[in-house]
Amino acid sequence: MNLDGDVMTDGGVRMRRAYEQPEAADGARVLVDRLWPRGLAKARADLTEWAKEVAPSNDLRRWYGHDPAKEDEFRRRYRAELDDPERREIVEHLRELAKSAPLTLLTATREVEQSHLPILARRIRG
Repeated sequence: MNLDGDVMTDGGVRMRRAYEQPEAADGARVLVDRLWPRGLAKARADLTEWAKEVAPSNDLRRWYGHDPAKEDEFRRRYRAELDDPERREIVEHLRELAKSAPLTLLTATREVEQSHLPILARRIRG
């Protein structure tokens, strides 16, 4: 987390809450949630794209429920989901975006550090 407390990076890939004000340094802004963030206007989100297909599956998301006791198993299961050929293709697309400009992954989740974003950011980083 930086001094502002709202932006994190993982190997050059930024991770933020979708509700935070867009910044010029965000570069490509990609929402990585299955569901649209409640109460967030699409214009305010200022997205480059919505990559919901690479977010955790609905079953995994519901099972996890951000329960700290399930975090290790969640990480293992989500990494396995990312091995799916369709998802690997999307990860590769995100990797290409990150090569040409800053990439910011967005989620509605309150606790970004305990979400799927750090796992996805590491996968994008390669």
